[in-house]
Amino acid sequence: MTSHSSSVLVLAGGISHERDISLRSGRRVADALADQGWQVTISEPDATLLSGLAEAPPDVVWPALHGASGEDGALRALLGSTGVPFVGSDYRAARLAWDKPVAKTLIANAGGVTPRGIALSRETFRELGAPAVLETVRNAMPLPLVVKPARGGSAQGVSIVREAEQLPRAMVDAYTYGDDALVEHFVRGTEIAVGVLDLGEGPTALPAVEIVPEDGDYDFGARYNAGETRFYAPARLDHEVADRAAELAVLAHRALGLRHLSRVDIIVDEDGTPWFLEVNVLPGLTETSLLPQGILADGRNLGEVYAALARRAIADGV
Repeated sequence: MTSHSSSVLVLAGGISHERDISLRSGRRVADALADQGWQVTISEPDATLLSGLAEAPPDVVWPALHGASGEDGALRALLGSTGVPFVGSDYRAARLAWDKPVAKTLIANAGGVTPRGIALSRETFRELGAPAVLETVRNAMPLPLVVKPARGGSAQGVSIVREAEQLPRAMVDAYTYGDDALVEHFVRGTEIAVGVLDLGEGPTALPAVEIVPEDGDYDFGARYNAGETRFYAPARLDHEVADRAAELAVLAHRALGLRHLSRVDIIVDEDGTPWFLEVNVLPGLTETSLLPQGILADGRNLGEVYAALARRAIADGV
C-alpha cells in the first residue's frame, strides 16, 4: 500500500490503430493501482488534458497509450513541459525506440545482435520505381524476409515473405501504417519477450516469456485474443541462453536511454544466440500481454510493481 493516498491519472484510448488495446491496458493498470490504495482517474488524451493538468495536477500520470499517440515522444514532450511526473521513458528515448531502424542501429552499435535490414520510404519507390527497388531488395536479401512498418506496434502491417511474389503485397501492407517500412532477414527460432524494470536500482530483466502462436504467426489477433497463443513464463530456454537474452534486453534499455519499464522482443536462433528485434517503451498491459506475464513469473504482484513504478516516476520527476 502507498503511505498516503497518492493520485494518478491513467491516460488510455487515443486515436491510434491500437486504441482498443490501450483502453484494456489502462483499465488493468487503473484497477491494480486502485487495489493498492491510489486515487485513480482514467482519461482520454483529448483537448482538455493539458489545461486539466495545469489546473489540478495529479501526483503522477501513467500514459497507457499504445501506438504513435503514446510512444512516438510527442505526448511525452508535452507532459514533460507541464512539470507533472509520468511513468515511462522521456520523449528523447521514446523517439529513438519508436523508430525501429534507428533503434536497431543503436543496439548494434552497443554490441547487440540484430537482423540485417534495410529501411525504405514510400518516396524511394516513387523516385526509383517499384520494380527496380523490389528487384534490388530480392537480390540483396535472400528469403525469407520480414516486412514491417518502421514505426508502430502490435504486429500491425507485419508480413513474413517466403516467396518473392509476396514482397510487393507486404510492402503495401506496411505502408498502410506509415511512410517508411523496414525489410529484415527472417531469423528462425524461438520468439521471446523480455521485460525490463528499473525501480531505482538500475534496469533488471524479468524472466523471458516464450511465445508460441497456434497458427505459427504472432499477429495482432494472436497477441490480444485469448487462446490463440500459448505462452511459457519463464521461457523454455537453457539458463545460459536465458541469461544472454536478459543481458541483451538490459543492453537495449540502456542504449536507448529508457526508464522505468520496457519490453524487448527477441528471437533466439537454433544456436542459442538472441537477436534484438524491437523494443516497446509502453508494452501492452492487458490480460494476455507479455510484461505482466514476466512480472508474475518473477513471483511479483502486479499491483505492487505498478505502484512501485508510479512512486519511482514521482521520485524521478520529469
